[in-house]
Amino acid sequence: MPILKDQPQLADFQKYVTALEQERGFAKQTTIDKCLLLGEEVGELFKAVRKSEGLLVDSNSNFPEIADELADIFIYLCAIANRKGIDLEEAFRSKEEKNKKRIWEII
Repeated sequence: MPILKDQPQLADFQKYVTALEQERGFAKQTTIDKCLLLGEEVGELFKAVRKSEGLLVDSNSNFPEIADELADIFIYLCAIANRKGIDLEEAFRSKEEKNKKRIWEII
């Protein structure tokens, strides 16, 4: 069973996801598989947020926890990045440098 070290860096999460996918038999899933699964998890997040915001919901439905769904989404993000050889920390920093140069305004 993979172990995630205390106070992990983002790269540690990506390595952990690689190991857990191998252990659980998900390593052969494609990027497309992971994107579809990510989409399902985003839908579950939306459902959990709807309930937490007091919107009308089907009382017979199961309602996931927001934290659980965010964790699932994070796992799929790491899995997709791993399949594409993307270092998420590097990608985040690079994108933020681009965002800092943008002008944000309400129009």
